Amino acid sequence: MREYKDFHLCCGLGAAARGFKEAVTEFKGLVGKFRCLGGVDVDAEACEDFRKLTGALATRLDLFSLDDYIAFHGKEPPQGWREATPEDLRAAAGYEFPDCVFLSPPCKGFSGLLPSQKAASEKYQALNRLVVRGLKLTLDAFADDIPAVIMIENVPRITSRGEWLLRQIKNLLAAHGYVFHEGTHDCGKIGGLGQHRKRYLLIARLPEKMTSFVYKPPQRRVKSIGDIIGPMPLPDDLTAGPMHRLSRLKWLTWVRLALIPAGGDWRDLEKIAQEQYRLEYIPRGAGPYGVQDWRQPGATVIGNSFVKGSNPVAVADPRLNHIPREGVYKVQDFNEPSTTVTGAARVNTSNGAACIADPRLPERGSRHPNVYHVVKYDEPAHCVTGTRFGSGALAISDPRTGGGFTNKYQLLYFGEPATTITGTPYIQSGAPSIADPRLGLNNNAHHAICQMNEWDGPANTVTGATRPAGGAISVADPRIGCEARSGTMGVQAWDKPGKTVIGAGDIHAGAAAVADPRIPVDNDHPDPPPVIIALDGTWHRPLTTLELAALQGLPTTLEDGSPLVLAGKNDARWRERIGNAVPPPAARAIAEQILNALLVSETDGWALGATGVWVRSDASEEIDYAPLSHKSHPFTRGNGTTSTRGRGMP
Repeated sequence: MREYKDFHLCCGLGAAARGFKEAVTEFKGLVGKFRCLGGVDVDAEACEDFRKLTGALATRLDLFSLDDYIAFHGKEPPQGWREATPEDLRAAAGYEFPDCVFLSPPCKGFSGLLPSQKAASEKYQALNRLVVRGLKLTLDAFADDIPAVIMIENVPRITSRGEWLLRQIKNLLAAHGYVFHEGTHDCGKIGGLGQHRKRYLLIARLPEKMTSFVYKPPQRRVKSIGDIIGPMPLPDDLTAGPMHRLSRLKWLTWVRLALIPAGGDWRDLEKIAQEQYRLEYIPRGAGPYGVQDWRQPGATVIGNSFVKGSNPVAVADPRLNHIPREGVYKVQDFNEPSTTVTGAARVNTSNGAACIADPRLPERGSRHPNVYHVVKYDEPAHCVTGTRFGSGALAISDPRTGGGFTNKYQLLYFGEPATTITGTPYIQSGAPSIADPRLGLNNNAHHAICQMNEWDGPANTVTGATRPAGGAISVADPRIGCEARSGTMGVQAWDKPGKTVIGAGDIHAGAAAVADPRIPVDNDHPDPPPVIIALDGTWHRPLTTLELAALQGLPTTLEDGSPLVLAGKNDARWRERIGNAVPPPAARAIAEQILNALLVSETDGWALGATGVWVRSDASEEIDYAPLSHKSHPFTRGNGTTSTRGRGMP
């Protein structure tokens, strides 16, 4: 195992240092890794993040000179402020000497996002000069054992807006014996990110300590946004922490986002014919007795588990793959396999066919074959015997009934003749019922069924009945003194006091709904945010801060399983630190190439790389700013590959 030390200037939240921490490489049995000595940054919250992400300490230190501090802030520094010294950097590194120093100075002044006139102001020029001052402090701090590698990372436009500063940097590095190379790369390609992120990188190596080339990292596939944030929970999921909170945009902004096609921007709104669109409310879930589609996402799981509730808890499950259950009174064919034997013991159940058409009943003289035999109306009758109904063919299929017994549940008039008296005692088989008008109030008949007594009248006789259906034990009580409950599906008025909150949260059990007049207007900020399904069937929404961190390659959860939460509580400051970060996977790819070169140099060996010399974008001759005394001038072969003699290019 070979351990090399790294140190980070303008370290930010520690994303680059985390990438260095994760880097590991092997050469001829040697395994190389980095150990972080620490970092330096002016932002106290960034220093706290650095410790959380890397385990190393970051020192809060302002690298401005006094003049640049005043130029940037427009005022004198507070009492106790002083300029940083090389001694401060040595202390921040724990008085150890790093093998690699990584600088990522502020890029606001170099960025194309800043108007050119503003970028040229003295304020931002003071900010830009930090790159030179930071390098000077580094070289002075570790002058007794200067680093083998120094890297400066920034936005690509530093080559134009900061060209005069880069000249100073190159001269400074050359004066200390470094050879170097500069160029641009895509962090998405070298780190396998879910974004394209073009950056500038200057690598300077000290030939006395590192004799080997530094080769480019291999190219990786740039992933889609969905590859990165797809496994994450939806925004506002509490388990993902406060950084996964969705922005509370204005209602008008939500509508605009829904109308912008995927891949488009605000300019596409100019093509929208507003009169052709409308917003339509689609209720969540399928309502009472809702059955969910097997192929669609399920409705939100709520506390109500009733099928008749407001959210569907049933699903159309296609995995049965058997004969439909149609076994009510089913008679199985004697010559066919039986249906599945179930626990059902009745012929009228839907899950069993407990009957069979058995042909094995031969006629025998010792037994009447006409048990429950039904004789057709137009055929001769069987022999009349003295047996009871079940032993002879005493039943007939009589077509003259007009479709069945008309006397079922028949109620006879009191003043009309009765129908024929039969032997059945059941009202559903005959007509033993009558409309009897002789039920006066002064007889002994039960006239109090479900009767409601008046409050100001005498009660009926108290009987042994205990139910309203058996006696008049109900009264119209006027003393309730309150409004009636809203009841099933009750909707409460917005400007009235709410009903008593009960344990049932279902709108079918009480007044759990309200007539809400707060329909959003353009400048309202709905909370929770609305879900507007766009024309492409997706939800057009802003990325959360945690999703932006994931796209930058930062971990969404820490080693202890807790969600990533940066220091402080300001979402804008979180996003600024995330946006300024060097993606850890890209930093790891860079660090592994540095480790490989260090291992090769330590063994006095050499390695041939297939990816090309680092950051070189073409086969043109490289510019070497090292003093002429160093034998480090490259030449280009006829096939376009680059080689060196002695101490070569980076």
